Amino acid sequence: MTARDELRAAKALQGVEFPATKDELIEYASTRGADAKTLQALRTMPERRFENKDQVVEAVPQEPEGDAPGGTDR
Repeated sequence: MTARDELRAAKALQGVEFPATKDELIEYASTRGADAKTLQALRTMPERRFENKDQVVEAVPQEPEGDAPGGTDR
């Protein structure tokens, strides 16, 4: 998940009540109109109950930003 993905996920999950399961978070984000990239990032999380938004962000595998090797170019 890139920094932009973290912001997308945080925005998509604004107002969600914790604790929440992975499926509950994906459903909530979907009903709020989250884009496909955000939903895909949430789907990569492990099956578990999350106590807060920080746990969600930490649970999504990190990917480098950008297309170039090293991942910093945009």
